[in-house]
Amino acid sequence: MNEDLNPHPVSLSGRLARRLTPYLAAGRRHLLRLWPFAASTAVALLLVWLYTLYAPAPLPLTQKDIDDTVIQAMASATPAPAYSSRVYQIILPSLAFIQTKGNNPEDEEGIGVGSGVVVNADGDVLTAYHVVANATEIEIVFADGTHTTAEILTAEPENDIAVLRPAQLPELFAPAVLGSAGAMRVGDEAFAVGNPLGLAASMSAGVISAFDRSIPIDESGQRLEGLIQFDTAVNPGSSGGPLLNRNGQVIGIVTALANPSDQNFFVGIGFAIPISTAGG
Repeated sequence: MNEDLNPHPVSLSGRLARRLTPYLAAGRRHLLRLWPFAASTAVALLLVWLYTLYAPAPLPLTQKDIDDTVIQAMASATPAPAYSSRVYQIILPSLAFIQTKGNNPEDEEGIGVGSGVVVNADGDVLTAYHVVANATEIEIVFADGTHTTAEILTAEPENDIAVLRPAQLPELFAPAVLGSAGAMRVGDEAFAVGNPLGLAASMSAGVISAFDRSIPIDESGQRLEGLIQFDTAVNPGSSGGPLLNRNGQVIGIVTALANPSDQNFFVGIGFAIPISTAGG
């Protein structure tokens, strides 16, 4: 009975073998292609294991290492601009160079120089009265190079303050921002910008030395009261220029320097009229 059900068992096995042969051959070829990859992976893993086993341990981090890193980072960092640089850029478009001609008893040629600052949209220039007191001609040079004549619009000789009205406005100018001397304290930074000895738009830096100073202004005994004392360098030609805080705001108008030798040069003591007195 079994012979009837499976008369050719050998032939069936032969057909199965023929069907499986191509798959077995393909598997062997695939294994041969994977062998180089598997070998290289094994070598790489072995090298990593050997490195971790025999590599020296990292040195412990010391305080000196930290300090050196901080110093290096600080040395390579771009420093922030100084306050004085920022103050100068703020006030520069507001500066005025003042030149006068007239009967000046202290100048044989009758030519004087001073400083001023634009204080409104009309281009009016605030300065010290003594800069223009004896002038028959007043010329202003603005920061953009514009030359123009000017006349005295208002004057307060008792406070050494004058406002000049230019005949022509420059194309580029910016009224200065007025601050408050009352917000300042002794020791606060102060900056003076003007034309000392005719050197246009020169800047110096110092500190507020005192408030409410009083100085004589003539032989009659008349005095200027309530002045700001500062050690920012000023010289002839600086008069009328702005005294500034660290925000570039005008807190005073330079009026005088003190020198016990009666020589007209700076020895460390300057005075300014508070901007509130000047009409700010």
